[in-house]
Amino acid sequence: MTPCNCLLSYHHTLQMVECRSTMATNPTRASGQPGKIKKDESLLGKLGGTLVRKKKIKEVSDLQEEGKNAINAPLLHAGYEILPEDTLLDENAERTILDPNSKEDINFKDLQKVLIDWINSELEEERIIVKDLEEDLYDGQVLQKLFEKLSGNKLNVAEVTQSEIGQKQKLQTVLEAVNGVLRPLEWNTEWSVDSIHSKNLVSIIYLLLGLAIYYTAPIRIPEHVSVQVIVVKKKEGMLQTSHVTKQLTTSSTEMMVGRTERDAFDTLLDHAPDKLNVVKTSLITFVNKHLNKLNLEVTELESQFADGVYLVLLMGLLENYFVPLYNFYLTPESFEQKVHNVTFAFELMQDGGLQKPKARPEDVVNLNLKSTLRVLYNLFTNYKNSD
Repeated sequence: MTPCNCLLSYHHTLQMVECRSTMATNPTRASGQPGKIKKDESLLGKLGGTLVRKKKIKEVSDLQEEGKNAINAPLLHAGYEILPEDTLLDENAERTILDPNSKEDINFKDLQKVLIDWINSELEEERIIVKDLEEDLYDGQVLQKLFEKLSGNKLNVAEVTQSEIGQKQKLQTVLEAVNGVLRPLEWNTEWSVDSIHSKNLVSIIYLLLGLAIYYTAPIRIPEHVSVQVIVVKKKEGMLQTSHVTKQLTTSSTEMMVGRTERDAFDTLLDHAPDKLNVVKTSLITFVNKHLNKLNLEVTELESQFADGVYLVLLMGLLENYFVPLYNFYLTPESFEQKVHNVTFAFELMQDGGLQKPKARPEDVVNLNLKSTLRVLYNLFTNYKNSD
């Protein structure tokens, strides 16, 4: 090949390279279809622009949310999980959140267990089993059954309600009935339809305690139980929080105020204490008539029946059967063993056809005179002619 031909070949190669490069960078010239390619370029441009705008909008939204959290963060206590529904509040509205540390408190857990066991005992015939107070009581179904069992009154509500509206209507009816019972005693109602339905555990426990105390539930309510809650409030568009202590239970004596209907013993102790000794003498004569058969004698009603031993033995004597010693503690040492004995005696009374005693076993063990008198007077009324 001559030098000239080589030079022409070199220039031809350069032209081909330039042509391919132009086709790669400017497809319009290569295809000969400028309309279609222009349209494609326009579509891609618009699509790219839309994606960019959406990305910018999201970035702005995230930035606003981050700013909002930064503003509200100093107001929120560390360690609290603020759920979305806790922040969806109207202006000046508030929501309470249970302190996670309080939720794990042993006394608080013990209180929940006592209440759950009590509900399950009351509703055993209904075959209702409660495992979690928040999840099982919020819709009003269990609360309805519990109140009907305690009060003996049937409520005019639908048996099963699946909708939120139906559940709140049922709760409204149940709470009106409960408040109607407790309001005359000036009970501080720390519950509402919305708080119960939103599974507010503190409100649910307040409600159950009100029922348990008023209807003299045969349970030992843990004393001096309190919890910490966070009150979230929206003010001027911002979330504000405060730390509040909620006292759930006090002492047994304070909780007993207003818990029972006044009866003859209340009247006796309030207006005729001078006649109290006459009543006590009559009851002592009655119990000794039977306990003397076992060479036992009572001189102090409140103290000698407090461990439950004499009550158990007395029931066996009144019903003419021997109570096996393995069923109770003959020499109880702890509070729990004494409560076991009194509870067992109450069960024997019910087996004998007597109504369930209004007194709690714990009250008898705690030397509460009126509670002990009520139990013994009930026996006296039913067995006074028994040999």
